[in-house]
Amino acid sequence: MATIVPDQDIAQYLNESKVLPQDYRKVVQTKPKRGHQEQEICFDGQNGNRFKVVVRVSDSNQLDFSVILGVIIPNTNRFFRLCRYNGKSHEHTNRIEDQTFYDFHIHTATERYQREGFEEDAYAVPSDKYSSLGQALDCMINDLGFVLPEGDQRSLFDGMDGDTT
Repeated sequence: MATIVPDQDIAQYLNESKVLPQDYRKVVQTKPKRGHQEQEICFDGQNGNRFKVVVRVSDSNQLDFSVILGVIIPNTNRFFRLCRYNGKSHEHTNRIEDQTFYDFHIHTATERYQREGFEEDAYAVPSDKYSSLGQALDCMINDLGFVLPEGDQRSLFDGMDGDTT
């Protein structure tokens, strides 16, 4: 079993300034995969941690998407999902709370869910902060301390669905 990442460490990762490289648009890789499209970018945080954003969207349902922020746990190659902004394509249940909903939702890693044997980001809350992939990307950038290169005010994956700035 993987080592449990405590809530204090999760909070530090989430609060760390995440510095996007000057040429971040050039390093984003688009890969068609079975039934979906995927893009990712890796970059360093202000404290030297290595982060990755992964964007996935279904070819057949534009509401079936995930925008994932993870960190590579230091001294390992483990990709730890810190949070995930999901589309409104499926029902979600928080198993510990026995709470089910069908909405756009944001997953966050928790120590509690890890200790119960669930995935690190199994806990989620409904969100009305976004209603599309592009809005979810912008929301993540605004929520989680991303630093765009100087003079760059566009979103991380500008133009993904026509509603980003």
